[in-house]
Amino acid sequence: MGILVEGKWTNDPPPAGGSFVRPESLFRAALSSDGGTDFKAEAGRYHLYVAYSCPWAHRAIIFRALKGLEGMVSMSVALPNDRRNGWRFGSAFPGATADEVNGFTWLHQAYTAADPTYTGKVTVPTLWDRKTRTIVNNESSEIIRMFNSAFDGLGAKPGDYYPAPLREEIDAINQTVYRDLNNGVYRAGMATSQDAYDEAVTRVFACLDMLELRLAKQRYLVGNTITEGDWRLYVTLARFDAAYHPLFKCSVRPLSAYHHLDNYLRELHQVPGVAATTRLDHIVTGYYSNASSNPNGIIPAMPALDLGRPHDRASRQAGTISHWHGLG
Repeated sequence: MGILVEGKWTNDPPPAGGSFVRPESLFRAALSSDGGTDFKAEAGRYHLYVAYSCPWAHRAIIFRALKGLEGMVSMSVALPNDRRNGWRFGSAFPGATADEVNGFTWLHQAYTAADPTYTGKVTVPTLWDRKTRTIVNNESSEIIRMFNSAFDGLGAKPGDYYPAPLREEIDAINQTVYRDLNNGVYRAGMATSQDAYDEAVTRVFACLDMLELRLAKQRYLVGNTITEGDWRLYVTLARFDAAYHPLFKCSVRPLSAYHHLDNYLRELHQVPGVAATTRLDHIVTGYYSNASSNPNGIIPAMPALDLGRPHDRASRQAGTISHWHGLG
């Protein structure tokens, strides 16, 4: 992996103090449904650069599918097994695609096209505007909010995954799940000191334990319907036993040891359109192709994870646990 410095590709600096720190996304413009920003939602105007292996990109792919935006927002899928210069596009791996909008081979070319002197990480998802030939946004949490509502007036599928009455609680649980699980598995897997690893892995399993108890009492994380918080959790759970448990040393127990989380994962996976976004071949190949975490480069056999088998989530109460408190 690497980073752009003044528009030139270079290797990542080592983590300071042994702890992995995720950098902030730098392109933060917003789509609007009414032209209230420079980027009005229009069918065919925007293009999404993603990788099936990446959980942050997976969020955006899921929302594109849930809202039926495939015909409005085109998409290029990066190869999972060639990260020499960041994310690369091409058809040499099943499910990956060439960039048919701009003809870029490497995602960093989109960043220097948008800003020739750009300094920072080059990440998926990246939302590109064909009209102005620039990057709109590369922050997944903001892209999914845009997809949730910006295209509703253009024929997007119904569904509000960030309803106003539940936003405070959704934001609170998102914060804890991001800190201790979504990003926590990376802090464990990429730690370069024992203390940093110990602290991170402890928080990962404390969060999983807390979520298991919560899902024993109610069907979804917030309210009586699936919300954004569930999808932000799903992408990490879908990778846990295939990548984070063995490769990132999140080894205390597999996700399959958690009855409620395991059934909850299967329910979300079986929501129409979601299974097709969850490419285990890309996930396993992508994580194990990373030389920093798997220097011998051996790609393991695909794990036998049957996420299509029946779940028991209909038996859970669908009410809300009030007064959400995250971990300290």
